[in-house]
Amino acid sequence: MEAGIEHKFAGKARDLGGFEVRRVLPFAKRRMVGPFIFFDQMGPAEFAPGTGIDVRPHPHIGLATVTYLFDGAMEHRDSLGEDLVIRPGDVNWMTAGHGVVHSERTPDPERAAGHRLYGIQTWVALPEDKQDMAPAFFHHTGASLPEFERGGARFRLILGKAWGIEAPVEVFSPIFYLHGEMPAGSAVELDIEHDERAVYLVEGDATLNGEAIAPGEMAVLADGAAGRLEARADSRVMLCGGQSPGPRHINWNFVAATRQGIDQARQDWASAAEAGFPEGGRFTLPPGEQEHIPLPD
Repeated sequence: MEAGIEHKFAGKARDLGGFEVRRVLPFAKRRMVGPFIFFDQMGPAEFAPGTGIDVRPHPHIGLATVTYLFDGAMEHRDSLGEDLVIRPGDVNWMTAGHGVVHSERTPDPERAAGHRLYGIQTWVALPEDKQDMAPAFFHHTGASLPEFERGGARFRLILGKAWGIEAPVEVFSPIFYLHGEMPAGSAVELDIEHDERAVYLVEGDATLNGEAIAPGEMAVLADGAAGRLEARADSRVMLCGGQSPGPRHINWNFVAATRQGIDQARQDWASAAEAGFPEGGRFTLPPGEQEHIPLPD
């Protein structure tokens, strides 16, 4: 491994009925990068007319979900009453806090016409003092996010602060998350003002400190180490990191600082489902939804 690179690993691909999801984080030797505890690449996938994604309502606690698309569209519904469609370049930031339920489905027009879906979904672990905050949802259009050039590459700042620039999305701990489009021959120094930093190569051909990164691989820099990212061909990258919130337990869709927090959430989801998701409980279904994902063993 080249100097300055602590870990390099590939995501594990899973076929969900013709739709591939590549799970990058958590990784056995690197469970988190900054507050990022979950990192999935969705697709690229082509859906024929009449088909699409149907992720039934499911719960979250102790984290914020971040959905970012390169292609396609996804309809988000949650127990706060939010119902909207995210499109490429936009950001959906859902703070689960004490507990929220949401579904993700292909919008009707795209389902009818057929479409391509391609993007990244991440979970950001909340600081311990924010784990039980009230849930909230925020949608930010791509036009509201800072875009800039650096080292011949074009970047969009999705979350947090990087290189002295700040995104408008409200966050709760030091963090950064960038989408970069790097033409062949471009290069950038990763002198971003955070200790924990990682590069994920979505597509293309790039090196970090001279070491090749393959599409679908994440390379994590050692804390405080210098990093130079170079594109040998036109490449798409995601840069992420920030301050670690400390160890976290993760089970199904739940993240918590203690095992007891996980156990309580599992019990509350099972009880809510058995009672038919009554109003006023910790977990209720999004308006208009009748289905839910049962608690796994």
